[in-house]
Amino acid sequence: MSRATTGRPVPGAVRAVVFDLDGVLVDSLAVAREAFALAYAEVVGDGVAPVDEYCRHPGRYLPEVLRMMGLPAAMADPFVRESNRLAHRVVPLPGAADVLRQLRRRGVALAVATGRSGVRARHVLELVGLLPLLDQVVGSDEVSRPKPAPDIVLRALELVDADPADALMVGDAPADLASARAAGAVAVAALWGESDERTLRAAGPDVALARIDELLPLCAPPAGGHRRSPSDTPGTSPTPGTTPPIHRPMG
Repeated sequence: MSRATTGRPVPGAVRAVVFDLDGVLVDSLAVAREAFALAYAEVVGDGVAPVDEYCRHPGRYLPEVLRMMGLPAAMADPFVRESNRLAHRVVPLPGAADVLRQLRRRGVALAVATGRSGVRARHVLELVGLLPLLDQVVGSDEVSRPKPAPDIVLRALELVDADPADALMVGDAPADLASARAAGAVAVAALWGESDERTLRAAGPDVALARIDELLPLCAPPAGGHRRSPSDTPGTSPTPGTTPPIHRPMG
């Protein structure tokens, strides 16, 4: 584990961790690349799909990426269709499930704030078996402004009843880190993700981690024992993704 020299300190008692999804908890890059190429061929037609350029925008909402690349918004629907068709090829990253289980046992609230739509995010998390380990899942269509704005991190923390000052946001893209900082959470760079290390360090994270299990020392159990999380309330259970979607194109 390494920390940026200008990074803000990690809270003494971390109450919540918000994760980006793709590249941080699941390996979905090959599926995303294939779905993008198929959507490009269907909507644009002949020519080589700019897949590498698309991959330079991790963490962002697909309609925003298409706009930034000057590509037709109509690519979003076939991209989602093909992503769903290929979703069985997405797998959890090594160690992700174990880290989530350990954090839950410590009473840390866990949420996902993703560039995907909420429906797509919850679908893939269910397929890979991680959905029951999370308290909340927020998609980019469920907030007014996607990353790098702070809205999605703030919404996730609101849903788990945690203050940003007591929270970490873990992401593998500059947009994730910018969203975390703007929300007031500690910005944790996931160096195991889809962005190269130089790009992530240049984005100025508060903490940079080489492996997902390096989160555990940052979220040590409190001296007095178990810390309460949303799932500790009697008669309740985690209900990932209760945020109603905002009427925006899916991605």
